[in-house]
Amino acid sequence: MKLLVIGGTGKTGRKLIKQGLAQGHIITAIVRNTNKIKYSHPNLKVIQGDVLIPERIEKAVQGQDAVLSALGHKRFLIKTTLLSRGTETIIAAMTKNKVDRFICITSLGINDSRFKLGLYYTLFTIPFILFFYFRDKAKQEKLIMNSELAWTIVRPGQLTNGKKRTNYNYGPHVGHYIFTKMISRAAVAHFMLSLLTTNTYLKKTVGITY
Repeated sequence: MKLLVIGGTGKTGRKLIKQGLAQGHIITAIVRNTNKIKYSHPNLKVIQGDVLIPERIEKAVQGQDAVLSALGHKRFLIKTTLLSRGTETIIAAMTKNKVDRFICITSLGINDSRFKLGLYYTLFTIPFILFFYFRDKAKQEKLIMNSELAWTIVRPGQLTNGKKRTNYNYGPHVGHYIFTKMISRAAVAHFMLSLLTTNTYLKKTVGITY
């Protein structure tokens, strides 16, 4: 498949690219800084762009079979709408170019999965550190849900840099109200790519943890 990966320089995005290439997909990665992609592959095209510039996203979306978003940032303590505005741009570009399949990472603890990152996140991390970030993610999810795309929202638990293990748990009720469940970025990438060949979670949210 021809895949557009957004957020390809992030830790999860890099896993998506490498695993996707290993599976034989043809991948375009749109990134703000092309120098951050340190590897090359015959099936990998890296283009410079910004998720907030519609013309760049529209051009990148053209001819793709699906778009996978690992969009994120580290500006946790300031008010920002990067995720929701960027996702709005992606949705508009996909709709214009008739590219339907959209798989996007958000997080447990958002909207109807509220509290499912465990007490530490619920009582401390989200309200005091990730408040603006999670509020923007909630807006991001609602934009996706209200779109006409064939979307799936993947909600991981606490992300780690561990190895890819495929014996993960996933489903609409994954997560825990007391304990923080974890999942490796490699496993999340593996799961996202697996969704390309199934309609099980079409227009649904799905949690994933170990």
